[in-house]
Amino acid sequence: MSSCSHEHDNALHGVHGHHDIKARLVEAELLCTAAGARLTPLRKEVLELILNASAPMGAYDLLAKLKGQADRPAAPPTVYRTLDFLLEKGLIHRLTSINAYIPCCHPREGHQAAFLICTECHMVKEASAQGLIQQLDQLAASDQFTAQHSIIEISGKCHQCSTAP
Repeated sequence: MSSCSHEHDNALHGVHGHHDIKARLVEAELLCTAAGARLTPLRKEVLELILNASAPMGAYDLLAKLKGQADRPAAPPTVYRTLDFLLEKGLIHRLTSINAYIPCCHPREGHQAAFLICTECHMVKEASAQGLIQQLDQLAASDQFTAQHSIIEISGKCHQCSTAP
């Protein structure tokens, strides 16, 4: 899988396999500071776990990792609040169909994404969904409906799993 770069507008790319996690964490701190928020040690730790993961992580996976690394593990409500903060700041995405979290490849862009999720190997690829979101917004507007949030997830088999013997 390729690492995230900010030069691939609509290109499909893997969301895991980041080469420079330290740089991503520094970027997250700068984004939070610019927004008048703080990337607390727990928020940073949860983001780092998600960035380091090789697949989407569920909240209980995160809780188990945090429990294994701390004398006094964070309570589930605290972890959920932390995930809500990271989602609100655009640093991670929640894949609702599998109830798991992945890093956002373009946190500073505030983009709308579409995700291809392999049901076999759990590999996730992300692409910009700006054109699709505009169409969905037009559809909603035609019924005087104001859309607040859209997430596009497509489940199926990736090329590798489809062609495996």
